[in-house]
Amino acid sequence: MLAIVIPYYKLTFFEATLQSLALQTNQCFKVYVGDDASPEDPSILIDQYKSQLNMMYHRFDENYGGVALSKQWERCIALTHEEPWIMILGDDDYLTPNVVQDFFEHLGIISKEKIKVVRFATKVVNAKGESNNMIYTHPVIELSTNAYYRHYNCETRSSLSEYIFSRESFDEFKFKNFPLAWHADDLAWLEFSNCGSIYTVNQSTVIIRLSHLNISGRTDNQFLKQKARFLFFKTIVLNSKFKFLKKHKIQFLFEFGILITEQNAVTLKNVFQVFFQFLQIGEFYNGMRFLRRMICAKQNK
Repeated sequence: MLAIVIPYYKLTFFEATLQSLALQTNQCFKVYVGDDASPEDPSILIDQYKSQLNMMYHRFDENYGGVALSKQWERCIALTHEEPWIMILGDDDYLTPNVVQDFFEHLGIISKEKIKVVRFATKVVNAKGESNNMIYTHPVIELSTNAYYRHYNCETRSSLSEYIFSRESFDEFKFKNFPLAWHADDLAWLEFSNCGSIYTVNQSTVIIRLSHLNISGRTDNQFLKQKARFLFFKTIVLNSKFKFLKKHKIQFLFEFGILITEQNAVTLKNVFQVFFQFLQIGEFYNGMRFLRRMICAKQNK
């Protein structure tokens, strides 16, 4: 059984989300809608679709999304009933009809390979439902570290809704509470997979909607996004459990150096922690380059 969790707040596109679930060719899932104290009442839609979907709706009294979005995801997951697999679907995203069917058709090999994180092909649409028809696909089996590097390097895209993950891995790691939950999903796929493999189902597609109504589409929240990016990179470059290729690690260490400067965080502790990471991978020369950059950044402040 699959739990499809919808952290609800916006009504505008919510019907398209529910309709896509009602149209799934395989209905072996339960929908859990966690209303984040939204001012937009979804009860008419909930009533309309409750006869078509195995669905539970719960309204929370306190809004979490404005202060700790990843905690809203987690309390929505807490509504579920021990289903072994979980999808968090945005209230403005939707699925093509065979997503659930294709997941279960691939579940045998997913289980055999001991995969904990599964993703689907995606297509991006705007508020009007328009797209350039580009579908993002991935290698069927790919290390999560390589998958993140491709995303970092703008060779692909990634967002929360297109993933299914095991309850076991979620229970072990949870989501990190970064501002706006920005990069919290990127870190989750690395941790949930134990830096191992992600399995991709390319035969069906999750549609991701970008608009001024959601965090990804908004441009007035860059300060918080950059703060989250700083925390994310600090986590992945200073923790030895994240086994990136050496050339990728070097890029990430220099990226973190830029973020240290942008966040006014050029401290001895931050600088020497990064320098030590360069030494750990045998990169004394690049470590010295990094130190010189940090010294110049500090002098120019």
